[in-house]
Amino acid sequence: MIRVLVVDDHPIVRDGLVAVLSHEPDLTVVDAVSSAEEARRIVPALHPDVVLLDLELPGQDGIAAIPELAAGARVLVLTAYDTEERVFGALHAGAGGYLLKGATASEIAGAIRTVHHGDSALAPTVAARLVASVSSRRGRTGLSPREREVLGLLADGLTTKEMARRLYITERTVKFHVHSICAKLGAANRTQAVALAKQHDLL
Repeated sequence: MIRVLVVDDHPIVRDGLVAVLSHEPDLTVVDAVSSAEEARRIVPALHPDVVLLDLELPGQDGIAAIPELAAGARVLVLTAYDTEERVFGALHAGAGGYLLKGATASEIAGAIRTVHHGDSALAPTVAARLVASVSSRRGRTGLSPREREVLGLLADGLTTKEMARRLYITERTVKFHVHSICAKLGAANRTQAVALAKQHDLL
């Protein structure tokens, strides 16, 4: 069972999230609070697996609270804002995912599971914004030399363990590079990342 803490200052939104998540058989809402301060206080006691966090909160800003929250749980942002400043700020602070409030109940539940498993969950528009931003700063694709290397091995069909051995890095580092590649290319998984890379002549 995945334990979820909901943090949103709007009662209707907060109650709605609790209601829809309660219908998911593998999710349980351990509490729902209205501020980052409350969340920081109860995380050590309740031990949630995932904190579903709004960014626009009274008192401490959601982004400012992420580092401490992320030390005790995975953090999934659910907000109405997708500006570059908010997206990059949240991800750099330690958030494992970033969704917008237009997401469906099934999308939110799926993202909670994804983040809980240690993967990244990004709304399509957020992923596209990241790709555009990185591309403008680092060239057309935004892929680092190491990411291009990993992408080539992905295209060759190597497993995470095989890539780690080939590149003399840990499996965790390989997974990090794969997640970054998928985010930059706007891909949902490895297969789609390879397909998009071929489509854009990156392989």
